[in-house]
Amino acid sequence: MAILYFYKMYALVDCNNFYASCERVFQPQYIGKPVAILSNNDGCVISRSDEAKAVGVPMGAPEFKIKELLQEKGVKVFSSNYPLYGDLSNRVMKILEGFSPNLEIYSIDEAFMNFDGMTIADYTDYGVQIKARIHKWVGIPVCVGFAPTKALSKIANRIAKKFKDRTAGVYVIDNDEKRIKALKWTKIEDVWGIGYRLHKKMMLRKITTAFEFIQPQHEAWIRKEMGVLGMRLKYELEGKSVLDLEPVKEQKKTIATTRSFPKQISDYDEIRERVSTFAAVCAEKLRKQHSCCHTIIVMLIIDKHKVDTSKYYFNKALTLPYASNSTLTISQAAISLLKDLYEEAPNVKFKKAGVIVTEIIDEDKKQLQLFDEENPKHLSLMKAMDYLNAKMGERKVKLASQNPSLTWNMKQNFLSPKYTTNFNEILEVKCL
Repeated sequence: MAILYFYKMYALVDCNNFYASCERVFQPQYIGKPVAILSNNDGCVISRSDEAKAVGVPMGAPEFKIKELLQEKGVKVFSSNYPLYGDLSNRVMKILEGFSPNLEIYSIDEAFMNFDGMTIADYTDYGVQIKARIHKWVGIPVCVGFAPTKALSKIANRIAKKFKDRTAGVYVIDNDEKRIKALKWTKIEDVWGIGYRLHKKMMLRKITTAFEFIQPQHEAWIRKEMGVLGMRLKYELEGKSVLDLEPVKEQKKTIATTRSFPKQISDYDEIRERVSTFAAVCAEKLRKQHSCCHTIIVMLIIDKHKVDTSKYYFNKALTLPYASNSTLTISQAAISLLKDLYEEAPNVKFKKAGVIVTEIIDEDKKQLQLFDEENPKHLSLMKAMDYLNAKMGERKVKLASQNPSLTWNMKQNFLSPKYTTNFNEILEVKCL
């Protein structure tokens, strides 16, 4: 069989068990021991170390259901520490920018790279350099997969992670022989873009591996069931690059701030404070990306597991007569929506609330209104508010309707310090 070599190469860099690895950076005593990270309000398991997987800790399991298992197996449990995880993620991505100017941050713990315009003699060695620098400078273990397409680099990364002893965490698909071998090894449900429903349909057609997926007899079915996206995936698995790196999205089209409460709440004043805070956070995010919104949505959610009712989800929307990113304007609009929702559901206990802002435009493209316009003093006030918060610490200056000492009211019984984002919680080293 002829061996075809590829010249355009992508890499997928994936942090191993990222949240658990972040906790271990500052608490190395848990290296080699089972670690599990819980979601907001210490709800479900969202990240596990390899050791936790080995002792049977299931992904997504509610903490209260597996409490005895966690204690029996000696699993160290942490509450989600998103400021820490976000900061360490940013550090990893900055390091990757030094290895290639062509970078697409895919998620908090994954990034694609390509090497257009660069000459790399040995991709395996280059991957080892990437791994070593990230581990030395940040302390996070990563795996690197190289391949001629983004979809194949995902598979290469999976192989690097699965066979760490043989690959040292780096695997390169650089010829057709390796590509076919990798596709035959990869289960169809592990292919990038194949979800649960597609997997079920493919099982009916006896498509069990990525290699079977690209066979000619399935092309018509792929076109019918998956459309253009399916054909793109097929081409990618065949080694034809059709998915380039995504450009950096400068502006979000919708911004949402939602949180579950530590307990069910029915008191209007308590929920009003939470809604006001969520609205303030949305407004702050709008200003950070230099944009304004036209529409505000407020939602309230009932815990369907504890209340037997025909309706669990309540929401209302309001379109402003002018685009705004003022905390005052957006918070007032959100509170007025909350009043209307309370008339629909009086004396109901809610588990979750949220504020969503949408119909977003650039702030320099805002159209002025002739008769109905926002108070021009808001602009200067918001600039002063953002300046003080940046100088004094996260969200020190707030509206009177907000709790001055609380932003996120969540159950976090196992929270670690914010070692890199809060000066008061910086790591202390004692020298004897």
